[in-house]
Amino acid sequence: MRIYSARHGETDYNSREIILGTTDIPLNERGLSQAEALADKIAGMGNIDIIITSPMKRALKTAEIISEKTGLPVISEVRLREWDYGEFEGRSRFTEGFPENKVDFAVRMGSTGESLLQLAHRVYSALDDIIKDHNDKNVLLVSHGGVCRIIETYFRDMASGEFLGWFMGNCGLIEYIVSSGSELIRQK
Repeated sequence: MRIYSARHGETDYNSREIILGTTDIPLNERGLSQAEALADKIAGMGNIDIIITSPMKRALKTAEIISEKTGLPVISEVRLREWDYGEFEGRSRFTEGFPENKVDFAVRMGSTGESLLQLAHRVYSALDDIIKDHNDKNVLLVSHGGVCRIIETYFRDMASGEFLGWFMGNCGLIEYIVSSGSELIRQK
């Protein structure tokens, strides 16, 4: 089984370095173009069987564009929605305390959002179910930057400093291989 993880295309918040978690905004023009390019890449690969996406507009539209190009079915999975950044939502990515709060794993993000532990629990449980339910398929996951970071930790150990600095660009794509013995391997 192969799991491919992709981040949605660009939004206006992304282009302006604004923290975007639960605010449900669409892709901008650049994001639509990025999604088209990702769709072409996925179509050229020809080895993906199903798309599982966050239900948020930016991820869902990215998945729909890929589906239109490939004919792949799309399933929405609420556990792949973006991290709830609480009071940091809508503020600059350079807001004091934001980077540090990312690694305070048992502290709710921005006081009112999700802790890293809550996010990891949600995403790990989705991955466990996806691997169990679709182990005979290659799956494309379309989600968000914070979720992609957690997906990376599911497949590869990551110390706090590396976790803080890890980043996936809009419409980035990473391949992971799940062997029959539950061994997890990361490919780029």
